[in-house]
Amino acid sequence: MDKNHILIVEDDADIRSGIEIYLKNQGYDVSQAGDGIEGLAIIEKEEIDLAIVDIMMPRMDGITMMMKVREKGYDFPVIMLSAKSEEVDKIMGLNMGADDYITKPFTPLELLARVNSQLRRYNRYREAIASAEPVKDTYHVLGGIELNEETVEVFVDGAPVRLTPIEFKILLLLMRNPGRVFSADEIYERIWNEKAVNTDTIMVHVRKIREKIEIDPKNPKYLKVVWGVGYKMEKQ
Repeated sequence: MDKNHILIVEDDADIRSGIEIYLKNQGYDVSQAGDGIEGLAIIEKEEIDLAIVDIMMPRMDGITMMMKVREKGYDFPVIMLSAKSEEVDKIMGLNMGADDYITKPFTPLELLARVNSQLRRYNRYREAIASAEPVKDTYHVLGGIELNEETVEVFVDGAPVRLTPIEFKILLLLMRNPGRVFSADEIYERIWNEKAVNTDTIMVHVRKIREKIEIDPKNPKYLKVVWGVGYKMEKQ
């Protein structure tokens, strides 16, 4: 497969150049734009596989650009760059069609993990379309978590995670139903196919899954407890 082409849209030239150097070192083709207007012009002329777009920019901000990209029918993944103070804008960007966001300041490794994760998903989607095969519903993505039922693989921000068979089944159940709360009894009965007797084991498995998929297991982003009810994967 040809090199993936990444567009960086960021008004800070130093940040733009730093990201470009790192991505080129990883084998990607890279284009730069200083604002949303320049970014759209490049998208019209060149084939882009992924865009990294800052929210706050002069002339045309990242969210407006994001809306125009989706209005024009482009489906490549977009990763938004945001400052902590731009929480509302970040959420709006995701609602408008962005695929992920990363908060400044970030490390090159963190950004690369997000890029790899989104491109792996997008390339797989394009291969399925090219071969006229339907994209199977055995591949699940929630934020930075990817789960493949067929290969029994889990990736978090691009890095592989090793789960036990039971942990994989629990995570799969929750990721198939993002936002839905499952009681410990229901999880037990679905995984073991028998009447729940002692569900303490579910709590132990959930704790172990968190340790593997969460950056801060004590303050989870994905696998949440709904006190007195059960567990769910938070919609991202």
